[in-house]
Amino acid sequence: MTETDFFQYALLPLAIFVARACDVSLGTVRVILLGRGMRLLAPLLGFIEILIWLLAIGQIMQNLSNWACYLAYGAGFALGNYLGMRIEERLAVGYAMVRIIVPGDPTRLLRFLRKAGFRVTVIDGRGGQGPVLILFTVIRRRLLHRIERVIQRYNPRAFYTVEDVRFASAGEGTFPGVTPRRRRLIPRRKGK
Repeated sequence: MTETDFFQYALLPLAIFVARACDVSLGTVRVILLGRGMRLLAPLLGFIEILIWLLAIGQIMQNLSNWACYLAYGAGFALGNYLGMRIEERLAVGYAMVRIIVPGDPTRLLRFLRKAGFRVTVIDGRGGQGPVLILFTVIRRRLLHRIERVIQRYNPRAFYTVEDVRFASAGEGTFPGVTPRRRRLIPRRKGK
């Protein structure tokens, strides 16, 4: 294999693969951020995403007869989707509403959630097997795994669903693990 062949069939496809994986990852995260109402970060990611895409597609257009570039482009797209979802899971931005349907006695679960600082609303309901209680709480997404572990520990028979919340508004102390910002209503005097 000559140096030119090595570049054409190994290095160039690798560069296209990496570029495509990056731009699709950014695109996936950008779309998720848009859905969560983060209007400032999403356009910046879109700008970077399209620059990387232009570089990758430019190389494809310059090397139309190189089949390795096509494979790298497709594989980069697939990996980029996967990486984008993983990145978003790690970032865990925004809020989620957790709906927990509890057959039987939810006292231990409810007590633990409230003691941990979660605000919980309880509604009586009727399931297929009889009466249930439905617990609702809105949490920061990064705390979702903690809630899931608590549900499994204190009421493993509970059924729960998680939904993304685009916007949540409430008073101080609503979300556990968050120190409310104190607003200074009266400005400090100079020298104090």
